Amino acid sequence: MSLDNQSNSDSQSLQSQAPRKPPFFFREEYSGLIVKGNFMTLAAKPKLVEEGEWLAHQVVEQYRLLEQMIDIIKVVDERTSKPICNPDVCPTMSASGHTYTWLDNQKKPIKIPAIQYINLVQKWIVGKINDPTIFPTDTTSPGFSAAAYASGSLTPSSTPLPVGPTNLNTPLSALSGREWLGKSSGFPETFEADIKSIYRQMMRCYAHIYHGHWLEPFWNVNAYKELNTCFIHFINVGKLFGLIGDKEMEPMQPLIDLWLAKGLLPQAEAQGSTQQGPAPGTAT
Repeated sequence: MSLDNQSNSDSQSLQSQAPRKPPFFFREEYSGLIVKGNFMTLAAKPKLVEEGEWLAHQVVEQYRLLEQMIDIIKVVDERTSKPICNPDVCPTMSASGHTYTWLDNQKKPIKIPAIQYINLVQKWIVGKINDPTIFPTDTTSPGFSAAAYASGSLTPSSTPLPVGPTNLNTPLSALSGREWLGKSSGFPETFEADIKSIYRQMMRCYAHIYHGHWLEPFWNVNAYKELNTCFIHFINVGKLFGLIGDKEMEPMQPLIDLWLAKGLLPQAEAQGSTQQGPAPGTAT
């Protein structure tokens, strides 16, 4: 082997041994936000609001923000005449070594393109929010529109307005027994498991958006700070109320750690009282 070839070989060997730089979105210089302030204040439950009502509001609001980010990756690229996220560039729903599968009609996990997975998640979440047995709503309240849920485009004014659980003729004996999140506001016993499942699916969408589309389109259209702002708010609520666990956050943990170090997120995760319920997708 010639000296030149040996030198090139040594150089390539050193490069292969050098630590790989983290993705741009895991670096402090790209972790900025579009707003300043304490996100814990935004997530904190008002004293006079029942926790089930507050979390119902938060889940709807978090989906509204995520929906705006999803709309960005659905924009049609003029060069390809296809959405930015399409089966050619994203054949699976994946993020940082995690591949998320969907359960088919036979309850078997299958791999599907990311955009198909995300579309199914959106339909599933809107179906949950629009289900009065999960998110009971008072349709007689001023300003309420059931169509706002069914459309899949949730606005701040279309948050759930829970109905009281009883009337004057309900015996006191019916109020005794098991307690659960939101019981006093009329939410079902499965409510906590349902919103944790919704949160888990939203986390997967955020993870794919970052790992698959941070550069194109968010960096290229200078919208990465908007993405960061939506995501830190999402994580803040999830950690504060125990809606999401470490396993689900794993693909985005380096960015979360940056924000933790800056004191922008709560250090300790709240403990939920109900185990997470099944979701339509599974991770492999």
